Amino acid sequence: MTTPQNNSKQALFSSIQFGKSKLSNRIVMAPMTRNKSPNGIPTDKVVTYYQRRAEGGVGLIITEGTYIGHPAANGYAGVPAFHGEAALNGWKKVVDAVHEVGGKIIPQIWHVGAARQPGVEPDITVPGYGPMAVEKDGLEVVKAMSQQDIDDVVTAYAQAAADAERLGFDGVEVHGAHGYLIDQFLWEKTNQRHDRYGGSLENRLHFAVEVIRAVRSKVSADFPVTFRFSQWKLGDYDAKIAENPEELATILTALVNAGVDYFHPSTRKLFKPAFEGSTDSLAAWTSKLSGKPVIAVGSVGLEKEFRTGHFTREESPDSNTSVDVDALSKGIDQGSFDLVAVGRALLADPKWPNKVKKGHLDQLVSFNTKALDQLVI
Repeated sequence: MTTPQNNSKQALFSSIQFGKSKLSNRIVMAPMTRNKSPNGIPTDKVVTYYQRRAEGGVGLIITEGTYIGHPAANGYAGVPAFHGEAALNGWKKVVDAVHEVGGKIIPQIWHVGAARQPGVEPDITVPGYGPMAVEKDGLEVVKAMSQQDIDDVVTAYAQAAADAERLGFDGVEVHGAHGYLIDQFLWEKTNQRHDRYGGSLENRLHFAVEVIRAVRSKVSADFPVTFRFSQWKLGDYDAKIAENPEELATILTALVNAGVDYFHPSTRKLFKPAFEGSTDSLAAWTSKLSGKPVIAVGSVGLEKEFRTGHFTREESPDSNTSVDVDALSKGIDQGSFDLVAVGRALLADPKWPNKVKKGHLDQLVSFNTKALDQLVI
């Protein structure tokens, strides 16, 4: 049955300004690692993969995490790089293909930090880099970053942002979530340094602030810089970088002052309350405390809450579609968030936005292993 379009959809499918660009609606493709770029170079299939989501009606695409030009930035096989002529040429094809069909796209730039494991490409001899050293079986698998290491990584982030603008992207997102390098500095458990980068929350913020300032300095004033952060980590769903709204305000204020234009707070369930004693979500708190536009995310379009086991196949990824358009539009209307990121639902169904807009909810494709195994669906 086709559901007639009604006023409940108006907010979700209204346009919004994004830097110099105007997005056709509030639906964002969330960044999702696909491991389909051999030697770090996006292929023609990667080009098609993103173009199909733009054709399917996504207002803004955020690419999968792309690793910056630092020897320890990558942590996984087949992940695309965002440095070097071959990889950047591949990304230029992606940008042009998305723009050709009227879409908008930004890259997510990334350093995995201590999550890097021994033997990972491109140079298997390079250990992980992080706030603190980590030894395993008598070997140092993570190097505690020196000031020079920190400066080198900050410079690499800035160069990636400059390259993003040069290639024609519509903005850039800095990945500061899920237990990767920037998040490792923010989280007290993974940052017990005794210099100006460790200790108090204000000190643990220094690295993120330096990255954002450097990125901001290398791009135009109207080139949007978004920042993705999370409480949860890949190995700890209950982790917190902010125990209360006051600590979250400290984090957000510092990042706004450094130059963040949009925040992308990553949660596993969009409307789940962020702090005890309040029904407000992390997105709503971020909007309220930062005064900046917010991209909300968290299992949108699916009945099953996100778990990393879905991607490692330790748990069944299968999930039926479940779209509460009224709730999403209400969140936008009430100012809880400005845009909504959709992840797994868009892997399974590139036409998800257009189907939802037309009320063809019975035609939505559920998420399953096929969506993970095949890049082009």
